[in-house]
Amino acid sequence: MLEKKIKILFRHRSMEMGGVEKVLLGLLNNLDPNKFEMTVCLTLNQGKLRNEIPQHVRTLYLTDGKEDFSTNPFLQKLQLVARRIRLKKLKNNPAIADRMIDDTFDVEIGMDYRDYDAILHSTNKNSKKIGWYHSEVNVPEFQPLVPGILKSFPQFDHMVYCSHKIKDMMHQYYPDLKYPPESVIINPIPIEEIKKKAAEKLENFPEGKVFVSIGRLHTRKGYHKLIEAHKRLIDEGFHHTIIIVGDGGEMNNLTNQAIKNNVEKTFILVGNQMNPYPYIKNADYFILPSESEAWPLVIAEALVLQKPIIATNVGDIGMMIRDKETGVLISYEIDEMYESMKAFLTNAELVHGIKENLKNIESQFDNKKIFDAVENVIEDLCKK
Repeated sequence: MLEKKIKILFRHRSMEMGGVEKVLLGLLNNLDPNKFEMTVCLTLNQGKLRNEIPQHVRTLYLTDGKEDFSTNPFLQKLQLVARRIRLKKLKNNPAIADRMIDDTFDVEIGMDYRDYDAILHSTNKNSKKIGWYHSEVNVPEFQPLVPGILKSFPQFDHMVYCSHKIKDMMHQYYPDLKYPPESVIINPIPIEEIKKKAAEKLENFPEGKVFVSIGRLHTRKGYHKLIEAHKRLIDEGFHHTIIIVGDGGEMNNLTNQAIKNNVEKTFILVGNQMNPYPYIKNADYFILPSESEAWPLVIAEALVLQKPIIATNVGDIGMMIRDKETGVLISYEIDEMYESMKAFLTNAELVHGIKENLKNIESQFDNKKIFDAVENVIEDLCKK
């Protein structure tokens, strides 16, 4: 007789291009479908990755995404207002969402802090609740959200952190919080998929030395500082190009800053790309100038594609990169961004040494161990 499958509901806001969304896709593609029956409920049917959810996973959404709105600006505004009202109604009355989902589950998983309320206020009181946590709790602009997160933590049956630094930081700042059972499970890396997608052709790639970065356009990603470092190097005659793959609220500010500094032709914002990997593969170097990170998937992706990396030593990046061996670690300062980029542009011996050390870097990533750990957490919870 076949064992009954464990029914899992994943709740997430949307499928914009980002690290959390890639983690979710990794789980959906790799958790054993013979053991688990999986459902994904998106709050917004939005984002380029929404069509990447595997077919064996039941997918539903609570509100339409912007991609499905009218192209008429006036109608679009009306649709946004209507969606906002509907989202408020859903938040105040979780039973509406549960009726739309129309199923009961053994386990409900919130993929980041924005999904916690939906999971914890579910009318399915018998399900085990798992939270995934990816954020550095001390980041200044994150502070308004902290009280809600602290209130949520003790209500979960299990909390999964994507990095040791994130877990340690929570316990350091809030040692008296009543924590649920916890695990640190780093993000999985789809190595073969990355290599395959990276091989796709790119048109009009810049000549000369190119740095690439991938990330949401947010102030804490440090791109405004990177423009300053870039400008100094260009003014001193160190010709190079920086390509930023990603979108977000800082797009206009960064565009205007590049124009103001007269570097708009060498600091290039290409927006979100469904397949960002050819940009990494075709570039000479990868740079991540963030003020805060957890365990950034994009660093692992750049390592897999064997690119010399410059990255701020935040989150678990110091555990992913060996300084001066598989990359260069810096602080969140314009001067250090400038100096490290200059070193890559002028010190061929440093770059060659890093490239040699990256040749066997894949052995650093063990996906089976990661997915086995997730399955164990879920199965152990269901036995209790």
